[in-house]
Amino acid sequence: MVEVYVFNDVADGILAYSKNMHPREAILLLKGKLDMGKKGIVVSELIIPPQAAHGIGFSTFPLSPLPLDMNILGTMHSHPSGSLEPSVTDLNMFYGGLMIICSYPYSGIDCMRIYDAKGREMPFSIRERA
Repeated sequence: MVEVYVFNDVADGILAYSKNMHPREAILLLKGKLDMGKKGIVVSELIIPPQAAHGIGFSTFPLSPLPLDMNILGTMHSHPSGSLEPSVTDLNMFYGGLMIICSYPYSGIDCMRIYDAKGREMPFSIRERA
């Protein structure tokens, strides 16, 4: 299985944004690239989706105002409930190739999981920027 590499400042941004939005769900776009040398996916940036809506138990964004950007890898959203498992709705609304779920209490990488479009957990590690 392909491993996902998340830069440490991106992981910190996910945790901080999720904590700041609590108890509403946070949602972000993940930007990065395939790294053929490491045979993995590198998540290097976060983008707040245009016209994103954040609420208790949901977060969403319309697809039409998104830029045509082949470097958007997927989405991140928070689960204020504390669950790290994707819901059926999460899997049905999947956008891109991967999804990060960040759960309450947003205290570290143990509060994050990454899934592919079929709901399978993907291994990941945190990396320093070069």
